[in-house]
Amino acid sequence: MDLKKMSLKVGMLAQKVGAYIKNQRGLVTADKISDKSLNNLVSYVDKQAETLIVEGLKKILPEAGFLTEEATIEQEDKSLRWIIDPLDGTTNFLFGLPIYSVSIALVEGENILLGVVYIPELQELFSATKGGGAFLNNEAISVSKTQKLSESLVATGMPYYKFDHLERYMKMFYKYMKGTRGIRRMGSAAVDLVYVACGRFDFYFEFDLNPWDVAAGLLIVEEAGGKTSNFNGKKSALPAVEILASNGLLHEAVLEEV
Repeated sequence: MDLKKMSLKVGMLAQKVGAYIKNQRGLVTADKISDKSLNNLVSYVDKQAETLIVEGLKKILPEAGFLTEEATIEQEDKSLRWIIDPLDGTTNFLFGLPIYSVSIALVEGENILLGVVYIPELQELFSATKGGGAFLNNEAISVSKTQKLSESLVATGMPYYKFDHLERYMKMFYKYMKGTRGIRRMGSAAVDLVYVACGRFDFYFEFDLNPWDVAAGLLIVEEAGGKTSNFNGKKSALPAVEILASNGLLHEAVLEEV
């Protein structure tokens, strides 16, 4: 399997689907939006984007199964599986905010082989293959060199539908609000992760995500020289119940606090 060649094809597909999504921004009316759960919005754009991605990936690797956010195709737990978020940041998209992304990963079990994240409004294509490095628009990227929490810029995702960890989250939020250069909330986990990968953020934490939110971004962070784990330090963060991604230099210090 030539992962490099496959990554190029997946990147082109993400750009094509991203162009479709971008062209729909501002056109989705209220009657075409529904709630999957509290504050968890979806529109025909999410579903059509996913359909386009699935059709494209079937041509690239016909034997692979799928795990997708919108379940537009049967969810198959095969040895090779695509994990897809067709529009990560749907609420941003629907409200006209230009921070959202297309996220596609290829996994074998919990081993992430390939990851692509495309940000349509910025025309930024992030990609990585296992052992092959991480790239932004075909230029190699790496995580930041920040060594002190007090000098770091933090990304997070605030709870918006599930509030089981709210008290714990607010303690962390308060601590990093006081003890870092600042906290940013972009509204797309995939964007948060790739921004760690290219050094725009020093670390990122969030609760209660899904594999499709993070699979591609986790690999991109690691291939850029960063580190990912859950809050107990376990390397595999793919279930996405708890996510910590950092430049590696700050990882242990953050783990001690969370």
